[in-house]
Amino acid sequence: MNRWVEAARPRTLPLAVASIMLGNLLAYANGKFDWMIAALAILTTVGLQVLSNFANDYGDSANGIDNQDRKVALRAVQTGKINRQEMKQVVILTACISFLMGIGLLAYSLQDASWEIWLNFLGLGVACIIAAIAYTVGKKPYGYMGLGDLSVFIFFGLVGTMGTYFLQTKSIPFHMAYPAAGCGLLSVAVLNLNNLRDLENDQKSGKNSIPVRIGKAKGFFYQKALLILGILPFAFYHLIVYRLGSTPTANLLVLLGYYPIIIMLRELKPTMTPAEIDPYLKKTALRTLLLILLFGISEIIQ
Repeated sequence: MNRWVEAARPRTLPLAVASIMLGNLLAYANGKFDWMIAALAILTTVGLQVLSNFANDYGDSANGIDNQDRKVALRAVQTGKINRQEMKQVVILTACISFLMGIGLLAYSLQDASWEIWLNFLGLGVACIIAAIAYTVGKKPYGYMGLGDLSVFIFFGLVGTMGTYFLQTKSIPFHMAYPAAGCGLLSVAVLNLNNLRDLENDQKSGKNSIPVRIGKAKGFFYQKALLILGILPFAFYHLIVYRLGSTPTANLLVLLGYYPIIIMLRELKPTMTPAEIDPYLKKTALRTLLLILLFGISEIIQ
């Protein structure tokens, strides 16, 4: 069982639920919240993230990305702890379970919704499953073409946050796009660190991530830009919604959320080795989740 827990990559789960937490907290702050919807949304998202991790393990092994040159963050199939056929079967099983959990979420939260809304959300759910698998699986995985950043921004930011908010409130005000975009950009920052860590091996293996395309030095510049641009939408949201009328306590909470992310701007350097970069994936994910929790609490206590 330990090999499957390792392959599921538990350290990726906090970031996976970040957008769901954000959507739920914003809904709660606006007086519309159902604990069952929140729980089902989190469970569904965890299922999709585990699916993505299993598919990534399988796909990178099948495509030769996870090879003997990979020395950091070794994968289960790469090391032989799980054989490729086993992983393929579990990917299929996890995809089915994720689909059923998604159907359960929609059945509960959209009981009185029109068929049009139902079909739209069903389509989003199927798109999430396809995106989780197609990132590294298939003849032309989109993750190998540098499109992973866009996918993460959409699904870990816009879809996760605004979709959850809609399931709770049955509405999506335009200004919800700001924190959703911030969450998406910070999620892309975690992916970019992953790609910076694996840059040398990806270059040799033909995986054309953004850092491979632009180089390590520009990849770190891109990383810092993502961190800065990731926190700005949260500030814009406060400016638009409250017109500088937030309570001092609420403002302080948000500032406390910004600080751990801002200090990484000085810590991240192009001279870092893959082993030095790797811990920052977890740090960035947890600091993103901290910002979202503090931001959500600040909204509730306004």
